[in-house]
Amino acid sequence: MEILEFKDLKCVPDIVHPYTPSLRNNSTPIIIDNGSYQCRAGWATSSEPLLIFKNLIAKPRKERSKKDTVEASQAPQLQVGNDIINIEAVRFQLKTQFDRNVVTHFEAQEHLFDYTFAHLGIDSENSVPHPIVLTEAVLNPNSSRQLMSELLFECYSVPGVSYGIDCLYSYHFNEVKPQENALIINLGYHTCHVVPIIGKKMVFENTRRLNTGGFHIISFLHRILQLKYPAHATSITLSRAEELLHSICAIALDYRKELNRWTDPLYYEENIKRIQLPYNASLVSSALTLEQQKERKRELARRLTEINARKREERLIEDEEKLNQLLYIQEMTEAGVDKEEIDRACADYQIKNVQDLQKHINNLNQKIEKTKQKIIAANTTDEVEEPVAKQAKHTKMVFENEKEMHLFVQNAKKMRQEILNKKMTRKQRKQDMAKRRTAAGQERMRIISQLARKEKGNDDFGLRDEDWDIYKAISKDGGDSDSEAENEKLLELDDIIRTYEPSELDETLNPGETHQLHVGIERYRAPELIFKPYMLGSSEAGLSEVIGYVLSLFNNEDQLKLAENVVIMGGLANLPGLQERILSDLISIRPFQSIVNVRTVKNPSLGAWHGAKKWTKSGEFKGSFLTKKMYEEFGSEYFKTHVASNPFYHTPKGQNVDIEMV
Repeated sequence: MEILEFKDLKCVPDIVHPYTPSLRNNSTPIIIDNGSYQCRAGWATSSEPLLIFKNLIAKPRKERSKKDTVEASQAPQLQVGNDIINIEAVRFQLKTQFDRNVVTHFEAQEHLFDYTFAHLGIDSENSVPHPIVLTEAVLNPNSSRQLMSELLFECYSVPGVSYGIDCLYSYHFNEVKPQENALIINLGYHTCHVVPIIGKKMVFENTRRLNTGGFHIISFLHRILQLKYPAHATSITLSRAEELLHSICAIALDYRKELNRWTDPLYYEENIKRIQLPYNASLVSSALTLEQQKERKRELARRLTEINARKREERLIEDEEKLNQLLYIQEMTEAGVDKEEIDRACADYQIKNVQDLQKHINNLNQKIEKTKQKIIAANTTDEVEEPVAKQAKHTKMVFENEKEMHLFVQNAKKMRQEILNKKMTRKQRKQDMAKRRTAAGQERMRIISQLARKEKGNDDFGLRDEDWDIYKAISKDGGDSDSEAENEKLLELDDIIRTYEPSELDETLNPGETHQLHVGIERYRAPELIFKPYMLGSSEAGLSEVIGYVLSLFNNEDQLKLAENVVIMGGLANLPGLQERILSDLISIRPFQSIVNVRTVKNPSLGAWHGAKKWTKSGEFKGSFLTKKMYEEFGSEYFKTHVASNPFYHTPKGQNVDIEMV
């Protein structure tokens, strides 16, 4: 039985790469695949991207006690990308420049550009003297591109920038022999796109987007595992859910059949993935012998006795000091001191008059005497022994035969289970009471309203024993006042069961087994979201339905061309079984005996970067850059189009529309 373990890989900070004279003097283009999950950046002359980091920034909050101190000034003000070594430690401080797959937060984008250019080694003053090849979302809004151009030209003074779509770079320039017609399925972190290409040109009007991606799969897997293992909810983090997605998750060829398979216990045992959570063995292993438990109780009792003795001595000193002060006031009274001074002294001890003073002195004397007696009694008792009654409780009963003992134990188990069920019911009722519009909450309000409608003169609530049940029914704590007696009874029943059937409650498990996750159908259920978004509460169609709808927008001839070349790309394309599932679904919706061909691009995650790199070596590259002069002349939303770019449309000017107020 293989048990997997979480790797919990930490990010390794990026090095600052050398800025060689050849890079400096030749104005080598910088290729940036600005994905919503990861940013991949490098020189057009590099074989692989030099920087791969998550598009995240973390700004640690300053502690109030450390503000404006030397220690606070030395702490890093901002962590970017791979500088965030432990993402879970700053999970609630993370920010990204994206809203889904569109860049909207340009303050964060500026920090990420600073990080990218600095780690590429660029040390020129006030500018980045290299053209930029930058990926953007499919049909990216003009407003987002406008602000991106403004940031690059105004802040970094780049000589030029070219915008392109990641999936088109990957298809046109990363393929050995790209065909003229294709149906691209681009699976991203926040969205998925179905992009048809006819005659090497993207048909933008028939492109469709699905607002489900890797982020939603990770979040869904994280939540269902937390619900399955509530005791380990804090140990099941988003980073670990992401690791499970990349390591063991897969796409089922037929999800309903897969669900039925997992109902078979044999199939479950053969295919379950056991994941070991980290745990502290010294804290978990508490299997002590009976003698060790008794010794531990004695030691705790000794410590408690010592603490009580110390407190008694401290109280005795305080009481004697107070008694001396009161006796001094009494002497002042007998000596005929001024009455106002005596009243002020009495007021300090909250004493009203002289008669009350004598009463306080007598009470204090009695209290001091009792404390002294307790101290003497404690000192004479050298060893704390268990009460005789408690010892007698654990003595074994004598039964005539084994059957009688078995019935006795079964009865104890039944009573124990009834108490546990009552406690569970009260706990659930308490949770329901706290929520609005639940049956328990509505019943509570109904009873309260009935009690409120009764006339005040006839208010006899509480005179009958049944009224206590009504009080418990409307009380938000669910009647927890009975729990002390139940807890005592539960302990007594546990002792009985432990005495006659020690293996029933004292069965020792391997501590590691209690810290294991059994991931079964969840590894298929979470990735199924892209085919069934309704499991997440979305009203959108699934990926297969979107593909079928996009194909229906074309004539029969173009449908055949597209179905013959379906290309899957994007990070989720690495999921096992995805290609087979899309092929199966497409065959089911295509005409009988029509040709369907589905394939996955080589290296789906880095395909866009390599495609953009190959594009910089093509003849179209030099004429596809938006220069600073064009930016100033044609406006900030203008850009040069090419085979892998979005189309350019001017933003329509606002029109004044008269709206009749009703």
